[in-house]
Amino acid sequence: MEFINSLPQWALELSRGWFGPAWGGYLFTTFKTLLLIVSVVAPLLIGVAYLTLWERKLIGWMQIRIGPNRVGPLGLLQPIADGLKLFVKEIIVPTGANRVLFIIAPITALAPALAAWAVIPFAPEVVLADINAGLLYLLAMTSLGIYGVIVAGWASNSKYAFLGAMRSAAQIVAYEIAMGFALVVVLMVSGSLNLSDIVNAQNRGVFAGTGLNFLSWNWLPLFPMLLVYFISGVAETNRSPFDVVEGESEIIAGHMIEYSGMAFALFFMAEYANMILIATLTTILFFGGWASPFDFAPFTWIPPIGWLLIKMFFVVSMFLWFRATFPRYRYDQIMRLGWKVFIPLTLVWIAFIGIWMQTPFNVFLGAQ
Repeated sequence: MEFINSLPQWALELSRGWFGPAWGGYLFTTFKTLLLIVSVVAPLLIGVAYLTLWERKLIGWMQIRIGPNRVGPLGLLQPIADGLKLFVKEIIVPTGANRVLFIIAPITALAPALAAWAVIPFAPEVVLADINAGLLYLLAMTSLGIYGVIVAGWASNSKYAFLGAMRSAAQIVAYEIAMGFALVVVLMVSGSLNLSDIVNAQNRGVFAGTGLNFLSWNWLPLFPMLLVYFISGVAETNRSPFDVVEGESEIIAGHMIEYSGMAFALFFMAEYANMILIATLTTILFFGGWASPFDFAPFTWIPPIGWLLIKMFFVVSMFLWFRATFPRYRYDQIMRLGWKVFIPLTLVWIAFIGIWMQTPFNVFLGAQ
């Protein structure tokens, strides 16, 4: 990414010579921006593909099974085989469906999951758009994903799909509020909506000054908010044990029941891209982002983006562990947890942190 940002001046001058000063500069900027977007989206899509393989392998080991091991060495080509299979399958549009909305819905579900990565900082100075209101942008993008589910459920003209969409809408509203309040607490202790500033704020303070960076991260003073945010993220992505949207034993596949081929694959990709996004945000907001846990060798030998990927991998694996461990909750249990437990807890913690920040005992809060 730094290489792209420092493209040689002669490339800009060459484009101005070909297309004129005004158009040449505009086209060069557009090309550089597209190159940056591809450098973020392409690895993300590869990560989505191989997260499906890691899920099947990890749950297989937990359940004393083998998992995929036939396609390619160690089964490493299984995601490619699955993608090819879905690519060649026919996309069937039901007779009574709204054709336009039926086709748009999967795109609407995937696009926000990819657009949110524009403000994610991978390392110091390595971010596509380092905007000051990054946290608000993320809230807006993650909230848009529900529209793809609702549109798919309505456009399919199926009672199963519509029921799944309504479940998803109610579930996401309940947990979106709790996630928002958890982010308010992070904003309070960091003093900024910029994600890079939030990471930097976690690497200041009493413990960070002694090289013990991990004790200055937000996970320690904001541990209840970490639990609320991460569990709400699991519910937001409709993952087990909150997967009543796709309750196979009740409504088959929920809002995706009428989809096939690549249209179905886009919903699948959106779910896993959102898992990676929630894992990345949990890492950035509570686990110091790209920062090393200890500010001395050999921990400092790993580059910042390496630490970010290690933390992301650990957090996203928790999603898979939950699926292998917990049974699906009843719908009333899910609603009760969101409305009667998480939202009151976050409100109490906002008041507690606000009072704590006014005392001399806030040694964990690096922004002070």
